[in-house]
Amino acid sequence: MDTIAGWFSFITWPVSWVIVQFHTFYGWIFGPDTGWAWGLSIVSLVVLIRICLIPLFVKQIKSTRGMQALQPKMKVIQERYKNDKQRQSEEMMKLYKETGTNPLSSCLPILAQSPFFFALYHVLSAIASNKTIGVINQPLLESAQKAHIFGAPLASKFMDSAADVAKLGASLTDVRIVTAVMIVMMSGSQFYTQRQLMTKNVDMTVKTPFMQQQKMLMYVFPLMFAVMGINFPVGVLVYWLTTNVWTMGQQMFVIHRNPTPGSSAQSGLLERMQKHLVTHSKTRTRHERTIVKGIAAKETKDRNDAERKFITTLNKAGLVALADGTVEKSEAAVAAEADGGTFADAAPKRQQPKRQSKSQRQTGVAQPGAAKTPDEDLDESESESDSAEKTSLEKPEKKDEPQDAKPPQRSKASGNSRQAKAGQRKGQQRPKHPSKK
Repeated sequence: MDTIAGWFSFITWPVSWVIVQFHTFYGWIFGPDTGWAWGLSIVSLVVLIRICLIPLFVKQIKSTRGMQALQPKMKVIQERYKNDKQRQSEEMMKLYKETGTNPLSSCLPILAQSPFFFALYHVLSAIASNKTIGVINQPLLESAQKAHIFGAPLASKFMDSAADVAKLGASLTDVRIVTAVMIVMMSGSQFYTQRQLMTKNVDMTVKTPFMQQQKMLMYVFPLMFAVMGINFPVGVLVYWLTTNVWTMGQQMFVIHRNPTPGSSAQSGLLERMQKHLVTHSKTRTRHERTIVKGIAAKETKDRNDAERKFITTLNKAGLVALADGTVEKSEAAVAAEADGGTFADAAPKRQQPKRQSKSQRQTGVAQPGAAKTPDEDLDESESESDSAEKTSLEKPEKKDEPQDAKPPQRSKASGNSRQAKAGQRKGQQRPKHPSKK
């Protein structure tokens, strides 16, 4: 670690200068030799760096979403040219160029702050070794060595020996408790940030290898930071814990305001928006108008489930999303209000016919305009069949017919209905007509 930090020694002077400027301000409030003054100086350094990296973070978000959108096309290229790696690489680079996507853009924030991280490590290592570095002279060096955060010196490590810790005026137990707690918090914040990204801000309708990679990183990064953390000074742990908390808050803000299309976070955002639009019939901010404009510009087939549900809900409420991102009442809603009613009252409602009793169906009493169900049709056919059979059985009693006379034939439809129902009827069946024996 010391060797890698030495590569970034050129940036130790500006990093130490920034820390000293913040220390001068906080030392005036808390005292120059306190852990609060030096600890808050490191926290302020992180905040300053992350503010400068906001443009790179925005570019990272765009690149990550672009890579998610390209995953299906990339998979097709890999399957098509799986035996030709050179052609596969050429097609991948061509796809990146056409879409303006850079796979390395997602790593830009981490790569950009790495020099500052190693420069801070180099500064704290020099303080632990009782060496001046950058703009930190001998009085500032002595002040930094006296600074303790919850009993642990800024330059102490989890793996330091008791003798090394005693030189900084602290106990090994205090140092290991403080560093262990900070390592757990650092790894936990890293895990929560990755899990939040996977569960809320990923389009679950597209199953790609990219999701598997993100899921793997969700467990790899926390373990990696936990292993590396035992060799970090307390000041570096303060730096990395602060940057993880910043990343977590920044990610929560992005998920809440600008979620990935097709994700659960987008569904929640559109549900909140549609409640307000249905109540007030207008958008509140430019951000909402931008979201509505993006959805209205898409064709129905290109919208995801959450976007289609959003548009459908607005239409049911008598609202229409316009191309400029605003929302206005539909012509039907305006006409209904002009007639003195509401759009909900004017909208056609589907009426469910009431179910009739068996006696009503047998006697032929039906509601006017009511649609017949398949069970009712079957019962009516059965009733007709029974009545036809009863008539055929009663005719020979009223009039003596010759034996060679043909029995009356039942209608074909009634017979078929009777045969279809015979297999479903339970219990004892009626005897067949004597002529059928």
